[in-house]
Formats: sequence, structure tokens, C-alpha cells
Amino acid sequence: MNNTDLCFLSARELVARIRNKDLSAVEVMQAHLAQIERVNPKVNAIITLVAEQALANSHLADAAQARGEILGPLHGLPVAHKDLAETKGIRTTFGSPIYKNYVPNENALHVARLQQAGAITLGKTNTPEFGAGSQTFNTVFGATVNPYDFSKTCGGSSGGAATALACGLIPIADGSDMGGSLRNPAAFCNVVGLRPSPGRVPTLSKQLWGTLSVDGPMARTVGDVALMLSTMAGADPKVALSLTDSPTQFAQPLERNLKGVRVAWMSQLPGVKFDKQVTTVVDAQRTTFEALGCIVEDVAPDFSDADEIFMTLRAYNFVLGRQHEYKHHHAQLKDTIIWNYEQGLKLSAEDVAISEIKRAALWQRIQKFMQTYEFMVLPVTQVPPFDVNQPYVTEIDGETMPNYIAWMKSCYYISVLGNPAISVPAGFTASGLPIGLQIVGRLREDFSLLQMAYGFEQTTQFGLRRPVI
Repeated sequence: MNNTDLCFLSARELVARIRNKDLSAVEVMQAHLAQIERVNPKVNAIITLVAEQALANSHLADAAQARGEILGPLHGLPVAHKDLAETKGIRTTFGSPIYKNYVPNENALHVARLQQAGAITLGKTNTPEFGAGSQTFNTVFGATVNPYDFSKTCGGSSGGAATALACGLIPIADGSDMGGSLRNPAAFCNVVGLRPSPGRVPTLSKQLWGTLSVDGPMARTVGDVALMLSTMAGADPKVALSLTDSPTQFAQPLERNLKGVRVAWMSQLPGVKFDKQVTTVVDAQRTTFEALGCIVEDVAPDFSDADEIFMTLRAYNFVLGRQHEYKHHHAQLKDTIIWNYEQGLKLSAEDVAISEIKRAALWQRIQKFMQTYEFMVLPVTQVPPFDVNQPYVTEIDGETMPNYIAWMKSCYYISVLGNPAISVPAGFTASGLPIGLQIVGRLREDFSLLQMAYGFEQTTQFGLRRPVI
């Protein structure tokens, strides 16, 4: 097996081979570092590399195995962390020139958990400035390109992670998602991105009771995402909303008989404009769910007010989280961040209160709907990957987008609910660009969501199509 083929083995396969001593952690790391050296200059996915540290830790991992020490579930796996996640001793810029030389003294909670599970950090993946927008570019490192077409965007904000996975630079990656930042780049890069239930992966932030933004796993397969989640999930006493279910459930087999499962098919969603290239690919997969034995019906719940709710709460979160940067580094912020922050400044207490009241009503409508339907299925993105030099989508099928994130409704309508959602590869446009399919599960039923996604993936196998790099 050559290095490139090794780099496209699943994380589960790599872990098994390391445990069986068919491969060493050092051999796995060396293969991925060679792939990074060959490919990363073309795609700009990993923007900070700590190769010597990663190799040293791989030697330590092999030595621990030789001593017979208990191995973590991710033992020896290379991982890179999104540049929004603080990493001890490794530069973390948040995609901002304000923090271009910042080196944290502590790890983010999920980074610490991945390392404790045996994963070995090799670097950081690119992100837009402070994760704002689903197009990965910033003034510190430039743009990350789509591995299937270097002239297109990889999406965002976990765009560096998605491209790195698609190119075999790493087998697993972490990301975060407020309005689609795990799902959107996964769809654009033909990999898998899970937005878990809020609190599933504990996150320390200024908004301890917030549910819009979550951390979660990305990989090339649903099984690898589940494996990764089994190490990232679990309660933490420092995090107000962390869920107490045992994370070991996510390491269980994902096979399930899906006969009779009711699915709400929503490739057309009232008030949401989709490019026909997207709906053509997604609609072709309806028969896959039917072949799995699912009862598929064209029906959608009432998403009234979802747009207003998300935009209000997002603006509120910008004011909550970016006061220091806005007040002291205003000139270094990109215009969309300034706009979003100032939208927050215009909000009154009544605006926020009304939004929360509407959110409660929306939540109740959707949860009632999902008593009948176990899953909702819809496109991840409203457009296929677009020009990497275009900051954001301004128009869809003749309809002008009113702001820089309005083209992401198909993702952020789901974010306001708190239901888990996953992006899985669904096929390609006529020009060869990846399209993702979004599956939304019932409240806090992340495992059943992974089972459905696994059934779809095993039937279709779109994720096996590698980019030509």
C-alpha cells in the first residue's frame, strides 16, 4: 500500500491496523505528513503545521503501546483542529490579523478530549475570520480551495477541515457550526459533517446557555464521525447545557432496519430558494430512502419566523462575543463582521424577547411535526460550490440575497431548533461538484440520526469518489 492509499483509509481501519501492529503510529503520521507536503500547497487547508511535535508524539504513542498501556479509541490517529479552537502551545488565530501571533496556554475542551482519546495533533485548519460566513478565506492565510475544483470555494466556516479530509491530509477533524459551518463545507467537499445536539459536545464560551453554536466531528465516513463523537461527547460540570448521556453509545454498531421509518422529504422548502443543480442531485436520492424501506412523503413543517429568529439571535451573539474586537480593533475587522455586530447593537430588549417567544413557538411546531416523522431530509446548501474569489452568494436563480448569509437558510433554519443534523455526500453536479444531503433527527436523538446517515451512505457510497489531486 502506498502512502496516498494509506491516507484514504477510514479512521476505524487505521485504528484497527495500529492496534494489530500492522501499522505504527509513526508510519501513519509520516504518511499523512508526506500527503500534506505534496497536496496542501495546492489547497491551503492546513495553515499551521507542527510536524516535529506530531512525530514526537507518534513515537510516544508507539512506545506506550509497546509497554502494554491501555490505548484510547483514537490511538495514533492524526488530527488537525479548526483555527477557532484554542490549542495549547500552538498558534490559534481565529482567522483574524488581531490574533495572528496568539498562542493559547490551554486546550479547548473538545481538543483535550480528542488528545486524551489518543489522537495526535498535527496542526490547525483554515477558517474565515471568527468563523463568519460559509466561505473560507481571511487576510492572515488567504483562501482554502475546493479539492474537486480549485477555482471553487470549499465552503465554511470549517472549510479547511473539510478540504483536508477530502484530500487525505487527516482522517478526522473537528469543526463548529452556528448557521451551517459543519454541514456546508462537508457538502461542498464530499465528506461528512455532524451538527450534534447542543450540549452533546461541551463547549466553554461566553454564552454558556446558548444553543446556536456547537462543536462537532467531521470525517470521510459516518462511522468515523460516530467514533469521533464517542470521544468528544459527555457531560462536563463547567458547561451549563452539557448532556449527561453516556458517549459510549456512539461507538456501537450503526446498522439498523429502517423499514417503515417515516421521512419528511423537503427538497422544496417554502421561502427558501434552491439552485436547480442542487435539487436535481438531492431529488435523485429519494429512491435510496425508499429502497431502505422508509416511508417518504413530500411534506414540510411550518418554518415561519425561522429567518427572523436566527438573524436576531446571531446578531445578539456577535455583540456578546466580539465586544473587545469591535471596540479596540475595529479597523482590522472585515466588513461583514462589523455589519453583523452593528445589527446586534440596533436590537432592543423587546426585539430579543419577541425572537425568543417566536423561537419557542417554532420549536413546539417542529417537535410536534417530528412525532410523526422521525427524520427530515433536505439539501444542505442552496447552491453548489461557487467561485473562490466571490466572498458570498449574492443571488440564487434570479433572487437577490439581502445579506452575506441569506443563502444558508437551509442550514440555519435547522440551527434554531436544536435538533441534530448531518451532511452526507449525495452525488455530483454535471460539472463534477459535490452536493450534500442533510438529514435532521429528532430532539437529542443523535445516535438514530447516525444510523440513518450510515444506511444512506452504505447504499450510495458517494464518499468513495476522491478528488484528483
